[in-house]
Amino acid sequence: MKEVPFYKIILLPAILLSLLTSCKKEFSGDNYVAYFGGEVSNPTSPYVLFCKNNVVIDSIPLNKDNTFSIKFDSLTPGLYTFKNEPEYQYVYFDKNDSIKVHIDSKDFDGSINFCGRGDQKNNYLMDMYLRNEKDKNDMFEVFDFGFDKFNSFINKTNKANQKFYESKKEEIKWSEGFDLYAKGIVNFPNYTKKEIYPMIHKMRTGEDVTSKLPKNYYAFRKDIDYSNEALAEFSPFVMYLDHMLNNVGAVNYHNHFTDVDLALKTNINKLNIADTLIKNERVRNIVLNNIALKYLLEDQNMVNNQEFLKTYHKYSTDTSKRNEILKIGNAIQLLNVGKKLPEVQLLTPDGKTISSNTVITQNTVFFFWSEKLTSHLLAAHKKVMDFKTKYPNYNFIAINLDEDSDKWKKALKKYNFGSITELHCANFEDIKNKWAITKVHRTLIINSNKTIKNGFTNMFDVHFEDDLK
Repeated sequence: MKEVPFYKIILLPAILLSLLTSCKKEFSGDNYVAYFGGEVSNPTSPYVLFCKNNVVIDSIPLNKDNTFSIKFDSLTPGLYTFKNEPEYQYVYFDKNDSIKVHIDSKDFDGSINFCGRGDQKNNYLMDMYLRNEKDKNDMFEVFDFGFDKFNSFINKTNKANQKFYESKKEEIKWSEGFDLYAKGIVNFPNYTKKEIYPMIHKMRTGEDVTSKLPKNYYAFRKDIDYSNEALAEFSPFVMYLDHMLNNVGAVNYHNHFTDVDLALKTNINKLNIADTLIKNERVRNIVLNNIALKYLLEDQNMVNNQEFLKTYHKYSTDTSKRNEILKIGNAIQLLNVGKKLPEVQLLTPDGKTISSNTVITQNTVFFFWSEKLTSHLLAAHKKVMDFKTKYPNYNFIAINLDEDSDKWKKALKKYNFGSITELHCANFEDIKNKWAITKVHRTLIINSNKTIKNGFTNMFDVHFEDDLK
């Protein structure tokens, strides 16, 4: 999934067009055999991953002609995802469906076209997805409108989408299981607009429209089954739930708190609401994990992180090895002041692998950057050049977090970073798990004896230099 222009026209090769007209398959007997295949133009990976609930069911290799196919002896009807990483999309299977898909990675979402038994309902999902993406682009100025004009605009769009849904439902006569997603891809984006309108309108215009909203403005909330496990990984529902919790969990007395304390209180509110609202354990854990991951990506205040995680652990029952929150929480515990900095492996510009322990020969500041965030990398290096002059007793070490070390080396040649020591992250999962690095804005201050002076700071913070003195 990615942002794509809605108006793009997809032109398929003649060979594919003939394929689309001949890929219907008939079945007999009471079985759940299903087929999935297709073609990937300009693939970004040699595999298509077929997944359910973010777990890979099969890794399907691409043939030399970039086609792929797989037979499932028994496939449970439901919503699945297919990926040619890093992009993904949904595909819904009813009993005995035989579905082929055409993908062009240069325009992943815009190029997708299904054919075969079960194609119509999946093409409907793609049509609605693209309608919603176009709608997002059209909504930018709409949130500035007064309530009546805003409400009129979204009602018009919603009526058109509802009409499209009803006509396709009548034409295709899809299953009840699929209807959950067919209806959800229409309703949840509309609900999301309603949830975010008061917040975005106030942020942009300064006007609080809350008192002007009709009493039944949020009436749709009572009709939503927040504990429906089938929706747990459905992005329109997940996105709606995130914005709803932001809205309901907001703290009104903003002036009473600092920004970091306000973020803590708001996110603890969201945890409390999610625990009360969502009765299904699996759905609740997914939502709690989403709240926690977003919060920990934004806030790196040691005391606040620990208080937040205390509430998270009170509600979450997710102890799986895949739980990113447990990994980050464990890493945070390792980064208390006075503890030895855990060792990670780093790469030098000439390709040598070295230990982080070997580069800490004096008081050291580690900071991070990505070639993708140009403004940050330039600002961070400029600031460090000033710090090197003011604090000669410190060694400042830059660590690049990008996957591609070749791009890192090209960036080093492109920019003049002076005498700053430049290293590359050899294994992002390792540095994330040991140093709790989830974003480039983190800075670590380490004593010459390799103990931690401040593991959660930011060189752009007004108080950053206090720890260097």
